[in-house]
Amino acid sequence: MEYSQLIKIIADILKNYDAENPIHKTFKAGIGPFGEPQIVSIISSRLNQADIPAKTRRTPDLDIQGDWAIEFKICRPFGDNGKEAENWTVNLLHPYPGNVSLIGDALKLLQLQNYSHKGLFIIGYEHSPAKISLDPIIASFELITQNVMKIKLGDRIEEKRIGLVHPEHQVVRCIGWELV
Repeated sequence: MEYSQLIKIIADILKNYDAENPIHKTFKAGIGPFGEPQIVSIISSRLNQADIPAKTRRTPDLDIQGDWAIEFKICRPFGDNGKEAENWTVNLLHPYPGNVSLIGDALKLLQLQNYSHKGLFIIGYEHSPAKISLDPIIASFELITQNVMKIKLGDRIEEKRIGLVHPEHQVVRCIGWELV
């Protein structure tokens, strides 16, 4: 399966799950407040329901058909309370091995031997229109990953879904790169 197909399927899964008005802990309804482990678990479950074998793991976050190893990060500039989140960019940009950033995850994926395909995946949330655009942080991620860390990324693939139910997380941007 092509990565562009997976990103489209996952974007649809997130939009459809959001339409069910899910509630995570004491936050407002919508998928936006869910944490990475919960979202990846939902994605895995829905992929399996669609006859696409998937399972969550420690590394990678998601194993699809034993062929794709995918690491996820959430990019959420605003919290459930409508205030700008502190340090929300660190999940993407911290360029050191052994940390929890998407760059750190890319370094971990490069060490995995048993997968034909490896992908990085951002689940990003914005307002409609965006109060803080994710574009600068995404471009920064690509520049640091490729030019500083010398990690080769395939072309950026993006699927956007609008009309989410949460008042702060109104748009989900599903952005991915295959490691080359």
